[in-house]
Amino acid sequence: MIGKLSGVIDSFADGHLILDVQGVGYLVHASARTLGRIGQKGDPASLLIDTLVREDAITLYGFADKAEQTWFRLLTSVQGVGAKAGLSILAACAPERLALIIAAQDKAALTQADGVGPKLAARILTELKDKAANMELSGGLSVPSSTGAQSYNALAQEGKGEEASGVERDAVSALTNLGYARAEAYRAVMAARAKANDNDNLQTLIREALKELSA
Repeated sequence: MIGKLSGVIDSFADGHLILDVQGVGYLVHASARTLGRIGQKGDPASLLIDTLVREDAITLYGFADKAEQTWFRLLTSVQGVGAKAGLSILAACAPERLALIIAAQDKAALTQADGVGPKLAARILTELKDKAANMELSGGLSVPSSTGAQSYNALAQEGKGEEASGVERDAVSALTNLGYARAEAYRAVMAARAKANDNDNLQTLIREALKELSA
């Protein structure tokens, strides 16, 4: 089984590249995110590899880092999410945002990916909610704000997650009404909440969350 390929970029096409490894060209499918950052034709490159074996084909999927590979495996573990949809989601939502998107149950963010409708997005959020909460905060898998990540993990451990009622939910709602994306608002509220854990004043929490958003 191939775990990693290192070689020279031979060419790019829609959704894949050919990586020349000592004279052998490997066709590797990858997300638009990876294809956009790996380099140009003729550049040396390394990709982590997942191999999908079927009766009629062996397909290689490449990832620029461990975080993207881990999320690809998680996404494709959801019923109805194939490799193509998994790569599409990773192109629309960077790995460092996905834990936050799932924590915030931000269906709209997932439906930005090609081929992901509201029903599939809802299934992804439901099936990955606990897995995302239990992820180790390492290897690029953490929520972008460390304080936001810590506060989300605390909520998840208490069994609250998205159901965290009261001031946090109202603050997130207020920020989304101001035009902020739900996942972005969730991160800011959780970060502000962590800094003032005993503060139940909605207006104060919104004000502190806005500071996080403008930081």
